[in-house]
Amino acid sequence: MDHAFWLSAPGRGEIRPVDLPRPADGEVLVRTLFSGVSRGTELLVFHGAVPANQREVMRAPFQEGDFPAPVKYGYLNVGVVEQGPAELRGRTVFCLYPHQTRYVVPAGAVTVVPDGVPAGRAVLAGTVETAVNAAWDAAPLIGDRIAVVGAGMVGACVAKVLSGVPAARVQLVDVDPSRADVAGALGVEFATPERALDGCDLVVHASASEAGLARSLELVAPEGTVIELSWYGDRRVRVPLGEWFHSRRLTLRSSQVGTIPPARRGRRDFADRMAIALELLADPGYDALITDECRFDELPVALPRLANSEPPSLCLRVSYRGP
Repeated sequence: MDHAFWLSAPGRGEIRPVDLPRPADGEVLVRTLFSGVSRGTELLVFHGAVPANQREVMRAPFQEGDFPAPVKYGYLNVGVVEQGPAELRGRTVFCLYPHQTRYVVPAGAVTVVPDGVPAGRAVLAGTVETAVNAAWDAAPLIGDRIAVVGAGMVGACVAKVLSGVPAARVQLVDVDPSRADVAGALGVEFATPERALDGCDLVVHASASEAGLARSLELVAPEGTVIELSWYGDRRVRVPLGEWFHSRRLTLRSSQVGTIPPARRGRRDFADRMAIALELLADPGYDALITDECRFDELPVALPRLANSEPPSLCLRVSYRGP
C-alpha cells in the first residue's frame, strides 16, 4: 500500500493510504526517494493562508483537494521510474508532485536528473527554477550591483544564480546574521539590512516582509528596478511609494514562476527552464540550502515544527528510505 501526506486542516497534517492506478501507455510509475518542503509557499498553505481569489491560480500541478483543506499539496519530488517507457525506466527524475511514496503521472511530467546531480540535491530543482525565472525577469547586465533581500530558500537560490553574471557584485541581505554561512557556501557576499550596500542597479526582494520591501526600495539607485518575488498569501502589505520612489523614478515589478517572462516566451518553455535548473544543481554549493531532514512518516510532526521555526530551516528534505 502506498501513502501520501495530506493537510487535513490548517496547521494539521496526516498520512493517508493511496490506491495507485496501473500506469497506462505514456505514463510512468515513480517511487519517491526524496521530497522537499520550503518555508515559503508550502507553509502558507499549511497555515491555510491562500486567499480565496487565488485558490485556483495557486493550485500545484498534481494537487488533490482544495484550499484551505483537506488538500494534498507539494511540488518538490525526486524519485526513480519503476515502470514506463524504456528510456525512462530506472532513471532518477524530478517531478512537481506532492509528498507521496509512489505515484503515476504522464511521462512528460518528469525531468531526468543529470548524472552529476545527486538525488538528494535535486529536490531543489523547483526552487532553482523559480530563481531562473526571476533572473529572466530581472535581466541583469554585466557588472551590475545587485542585492537580494531575504536569504530564504528562494532568495538564496536567486543570489546564487545571479552570481554567475560576469563582474556583478551580488550581496545577499538578511536580518539573521547566521545566513552569512549560507551566503559563503553559495559564493556571494552577505550583509544585514543596516549594512547593505546601496546604489544598486537591481534589487530582488524575497523576504516576504514589509521591512524587507521598504529596504529594497532604499537600496536601489535612481532609475533602478526592484523585482518582487515574495508571495504574501492573504496578508495586506504597505509599500512606501512616497519618499524615494517617485524622486528616483524607481520601478517595482513582480516575478512569478507560473509563466515564462515575455522576453523568453517565444523561445523557451517550462521544460527548458526546468532543464536549466537541474543543470545548475551540479554545483555542490546548493547543498547549503538543505538544512534539515526527516522521514516521510515524520511529516505530520515535522511540518508544525518547521512552521514554528523549530529549527529555523531553509529546505526540509523528506527521506523515503525508511528508519
